[in-house]
Amino acid sequence: MCVPASAQQQQQQKQQAPKPANIDRNGVLILIRSSLLALDQANKTGNYTVLRDLGAPGFQGNTAARLAELFAGLRRDKLDLSGVAALDPQLTLLPQIEASGLMHMTGFFPSVPSQLRFDLAYAPVDGQWRLFGISVGVDQSAPKAPAPPAAAALAKPQGTPQKFQKPPAPNSKDSSADKH
Repeated sequence: MCVPASAQQQQQQKQQAPKPANIDRNGVLILIRSSLLALDQANKTGNYTVLRDLGAPGFQGNTAARLAELFAGLRRDKLDLSGVAALDPQLTLLPQIEASGLMHMTGFFPSVPSQLRFDLAYAPVDGQWRLFGISVGVDQSAPKAPAPPAAAALAKPQGTPQKFQKPPAPNSKDSSADKH
């Protein structure tokens, strides 16, 4: 038996559902680029205090040492994020206000052979959006050709009648020739 939700329950669900953020494209670009460029500069210098200090109070709970630890892989790989200054991001999750009050957005910067993906959260602080959470990664974006099939052995030992063997079908996972 299905019991309809009360008006109060429906109102609570409506309040908890994410809502589109009231922010224009330029504001989104500024937030994304400034956050990722601050991370890029922190990675290049090994100094994460400015990145930490630009964040919301909840983000500032991270020490500079903790941020350095979290982004050690990007630093080790010498990932250059400076391209975000010129490229336009593609958003896979448009800016939305979560039930927590945070503005959340997700996307990537399309480039070849790899693309930078990001997941960002901002908290409202004194009338400004300040960084609350950041996740960055790299994906391969170039198309990859399938591995060539292994060469099938067509030669038979001497004295045995030769029999035609079909080559493997294109895109076949089995690289061996059909056996008759």
